[in-house]
Amino acid sequence: MGANISSSEYTIENDDRGSLSPSSRPSLGDIPESCISSFLMNLDPPDICKLARVNRTFHRASSADFVWESKLPTCYKFIANKILGVENLASMSKKEIYVKLCQPNRFDSGTKEVWVDKCSGQVYLLMSSKSLKITGIDDRRYWNYIPTEESRFKNVAYLQQMWWVEVVGELEFEFPVGSYSIFFRLQLGQAHKVSGRRVCNVDKVHGWNIKPVRFQLSTSNGQHSFSEFYLRGPEEEWVHYHVGDFVVEKPNEPTKVKFSLAQIDCTHTKGGLCLDYAIISPIEFRERLKQF
Repeated sequence: MGANISSSEYTIENDDRGSLSPSSRPSLGDIPESCISSFLMNLDPPDICKLARVNRTFHRASSADFVWESKLPTCYKFIANKILGVENLASMSKKEIYVKLCQPNRFDSGTKEVWVDKCSGQVYLLMSSKSLKITGIDDRRYWNYIPTEESRFKNVAYLQQMWWVEVVGELEFEFPVGSYSIFFRLQLGQAHKVSGRRVCNVDKVHGWNIKPVRFQLSTSNGQHSFSEFYLRGPEEEWVHYHVGDFVVEKPNEPTKVKFSLAQIDCTHTKGGLCLDYAIISPIEFRERLKQF
């Protein structure tokens, strides 16, 4: 688009027939920046970046604050304050803020991660195992944190054996208006590498086929969800178990979310479970969870 059109300025001269002379033909460089910026607002961010390469006028127009503010989620100030701080936020352009928020950003001492999808403007949030309340986590007879390259947080919580299994997540956060799903990422068995090959030890996996695990979700505005699943595997693979869904109806208003998994039937022990994280994802992007 416009690759063969010069961006140099022309003077308007009429020939004897009242038409423009060859030297006065308009170019892309003659379009006012404000008009270009208004046009770019209607495009997706990847397309804006492509058109920014057309010429200097398009490049300047593509950096306008109002262009990129239209691509940011309504709650961007809340998120940016958490990861950038108020002072840094005030000194950054909207494009710089957008670029930063589209990257995975850690907060709460590195135990949580949030990012904005660069095309949709939707928000994803991860809560590591260390940000969750795990019953018995301080007793190494039951739980341990083990290092692994298979986790975005480089470690997971591993259950050796316990009668009462309960994991609770609590969060107060501003989300854009929309519907969201919560999942736990779990694995039966402990994976490690032997001579560069992935091997999963399932010797300690037991107790999960006797009674189902209960998953619950509640929010500050009265939403509730309840479901039960047997942790059947497939063993040796990470699986996202659906906790429930909730809806955000009001912009720029924090939502309190509490969710959990529990298997508290004390007639039998349970063990051999790895817990990586919980993820809060826009409901329409469930398929993308396969990438994590």
